[in-house]
Amino acid sequence: MTALPEPGATLMAREAAETPEVVVAQAAANADACRELAARLRREPPRFVVTCARGSSDHAATYAKHLFELNLGVVTASVGPSIASVYRRPLNLRGALFLAISQSGRSPDLLRFAEAAREAGALTVAVVNDAESPLAAACETRLPLRAGPERSVAATKTCLATMTAVLQLTAHWAEDLVLHAALADLPDQLTRARALDWSAAQETLAAAPDTYVVGRGYGLAAAQEAALKLKETARMHAESYSAAELMHGPLALIGKGFPVLVLSQDDETRASVADATRRLEERGATVFAAEPDRVSSRPLPVVGGIHPATAPITLLQSFYGLAERVALARGLDPDKPPHLRKVTETL
Repeated sequence: MTALPEPGATLMAREAAETPEVVVAQAAANADACRELAARLRREPPRFVVTCARGSSDHAATYAKHLFELNLGVVTASVGPSIASVYRRPLNLRGALFLAISQSGRSPDLLRFAEAAREAGALTVAVVNDAESPLAAACETRLPLRAGPERSVAATKTCLATMTAVLQLTAHWAEDLVLHAALADLPDQLTRARALDWSAAQETLAAAPDTYVVGRGYGLAAAQEAALKLKETARMHAESYSAAELMHGPLALIGKGFPVLVLSQDDETRASVADATRRLEERGATVFAAEPDRVSSRPLPVVGGIHPATAPITLLQSFYGLAERVALARGLDPDKPPHLRKVTETL
């Protein structure tokens, strides 16, 4: 049996640790492209925004939805790639902004939809790590992630780089100096986040067959990504929920000792997430909450005093270290999840 790597020595951990440098390089290299695209979007405001992605990229699309809707008031929705690739149905996308989000830029279904969206009159933008990929070539413009090679199957730095790319675009589009400042502070925040100790949750999660990950608003994307990473790396049944949706059915499965990870930021959603945390604890759940005000019985440390839009990115940076350790504690190599490979070419 092959020996497992030590915690912190996996490709997953090493690549996640590169994120602060990636964010610095990306912000500098993409500044002109973001500025030009944002100016066009202000001159020709899109009727709506459509995102098309899968996996971790789709979680970044959830983050983009909240950025665009909260800061720009532009309705944003995710569309299923199979509409174009399998059903081959045309959509009325004239006047829309179409974001095709991918790490490899090689999935045939995303490529087909990007081509169809451009033919339908949308402004197509590839948010992609491989700037020479077919998807990048199919779109009118591109925002490269500039994350460098990522060899671990579990995406870390590319997911966070996608989130920072759309944050930079939003800051330019909205001409929001506060968002620009938050982006400038992010590399330091990520370094601090990586150093935080979330090991309090390790033993409970490593021993559990199931878990929920809960967030809301900006934090919903982080909850979705965390749940996927626990599935991929630790072979754990993990489901993500909005704190609001949790009350509409999923709460019924909660019993004594059921583990829940809560990811929260300091904005208008905070009160409802805190209330959901209290209700979960009242039902006997074992709740680990990464929260700005540490009101739960099992708080996890977070980077404080930051913009709510950057909080999910820092929370994921802290979480990736926990996910790696949970996988190793379960006897699994997080870099080599079974049945998965780095580039998934869905049709």
